[in-house]
Amino acid sequence: MVFWQRFMQKRASMTPRKPKVPAAEPITRVKAIGLMMLATLCFALLDSSAKYLVAAEGIPVAQVTWFRFIGHVVFSAVVLWPFALTPSLVSAKPLIQIGRSCLMVVTTGFNFIALRYLQLDQTITIFFLTPLLVAALAGPLLNEWVGWHRMLAIIVGFFGVLIVMHPGIGTVHWAMLLALVATFGYALYNLATRYLAAFDPASVTQTYTPLAGVLILAPFAFTAWHSPTSLGQWLLLASLGFWGGLGHWLLILAHRAAPAPVLAPFIYLGLIWMSAAGFLVFGDVPTWWTLSGAAIVILSGLYLLARERKVLGEAKTGPASDVASQ
Repeated sequence: MVFWQRFMQKRASMTPRKPKVPAAEPITRVKAIGLMMLATLCFALLDSSAKYLVAAEGIPVAQVTWFRFIGHVVFSAVVLWPFALTPSLVSAKPLIQIGRSCLMVVTTGFNFIALRYLQLDQTITIFFLTPLLVAALAGPLLNEWVGWHRMLAIIVGFFGVLIVMHPGIGTVHWAMLLALVATFGYALYNLATRYLAAFDPASVTQTYTPLAGVLILAPFAFTAWHSPTSLGQWLLLASLGFWGGLGHWLLILAHRAAPAPVLAPFIYLGLIWMSAAGFLVFGDVPTWWTLSGAAIVILSGLYLLARERKVLGEAKTGPASDVASQ
């Protein structure tokens, strides 16, 4: 009996086993998509809070922007650094790290100014140009040239933003130009992030990100300081860094669990969150100009994504450009 049991055990060990298919992978991807959806919601809450503080409460833009970066540092120190990242300023490309941090200041500041005058759905639609701008600028800056299919998608995407602005038909609000500058700055920020990934670990880049905002904006924030008059204002100011830091961290977690091409289409959920926040908080209703332009920009972005998946393959596709403008 003992001999028979040993014989069966030995036979079982010699029998080739079928390769196990990771059954948890679909569930992991669903979780990653959920994290991406929560990230876009965080960014919508960030922009909504900033717009309310600037437009409704009269808090200076410099002060709101500075609180955004101070909150980023606090969130990183409390949540990220003890558990995930070790802060470091030792960089192989310190000047580019500083320049990238300054680009985030330009992006956040110009976007917050634009939010004072524009609807949330308008600013987010313009920011949807970011992946298209990244693809267009990657050629001259990183020598990553795109084919004519993707260049056509980029041109169509710009046409969609022109529909939102409708120049020649209505008066182009000057704040839309600020939103375009912020979007251009964020595209350069993305390219700098991609470039630095080959030289510095993520912990170094994460440490540099808020530095320029904290240091450069401090004198402007204190010069234009408007002391909050209520607990609600203090809480909203404190929440800026929380929503921004949490949103970026959720993006990191999502991209660890699923490939970027799986997650990229869900970036455009930001339009739904922004439109809902604009209606509930400010009573803004999206215009047909905005909806039509947004549809064109989103379709262009999805086509660009499809082309990159086809040319590079899902495994080689780089991180999707998020619309986390702050």
